[in-house]
Amino acid sequence: MPTPRIAAVHDLSCYGRCSLTIALPVLSAMGCQCCPLPTALLSAHTGFTGGSFLDLTDEMTRITEHWEQIGLRFDGIYSGFLGSAAQIDVVERVIRRFRGSSMVIVDPVLGDHGKAYRTCTPELCRGMRQLAEQADVITPNLTEAAILLERPYEEIQACDAAAVVQKLSRDGRRSVVLTGYSAAEGQTGALCFDRLSGQVQAVQTFREPQDFSGTGDLFASVLTGGLVGGIPLFQAAQAAAEFVRACVSRTLREGLTETDGVDFEPLLGQLTTR
Repeated sequence: MPTPRIAAVHDLSCYGRCSLTIALPVLSAMGCQCCPLPTALLSAHTGFTGGSFLDLTDEMTRITEHWEQIGLRFDGIYSGFLGSAAQIDVVERVIRRFRGSSMVIVDPVLGDHGKAYRTCTPELCRGMRQLAEQADVITPNLTEAAILLERPYEEIQACDAAAVVQKLSRDGRRSVVLTGYSAAEGQTGALCFDRLSGQVQAVQTFREPQDFSGTGDLFASVLTGGLVGGIPLFQAAQAAAEFVRACVSRTLREGLTETDGVDFEPLLGQLTTR
């Protein structure tokens, strides 16, 4: 069986585990070839104040044009943090050029805890809604769900979560994995809508007592590797939730700070499929 190839459209943060520094090793451990399409180069992730930020929109266009010239094909297209609203058009071109039979997974990185990230302008939020329309699977948290649905966060927070994922599915046209969902006290994971079966199902694991940066990227990367590898949605989401919990547990034992991110590297062997 040929090694699955995934185009990973994310930023490269030089410190702080997130985005490409998670997607590359995770997808490789899961038996996939990860082809990075960097959206921005940052000295450290956006959880830190200050730092450098280089927008790579022009370079993204040159990279994808060369990919097309050499005839690359992908089994998955996986997008995350975008550096500017202008990159929406670039990612849409990537999907048009390379989709074929690829699975398109959009992690709409826009905000958390009821607030949009400082880099997410209204224009970028509008563009992300447009990009999500083309996805086979989206992986928003509750804040991002509110932004995608153009509803106040407090209103979405008060809604039945099953109704939220149904609305996000656009009448069943795309699968939805609503991350950070808790079905009971002491648990966390995701609430999933599978467009193939039309079913909604929660995947849950024990909730660790502290949050860390990068857990959303870690979850989405493990999910993507599973889906592209042919694992059903609910099973792939459960595996992602359990791996994130194991990494957070290790991170707590190591005494790292929230901005250090999850100490996942020593546990990558758990993901190895070949």
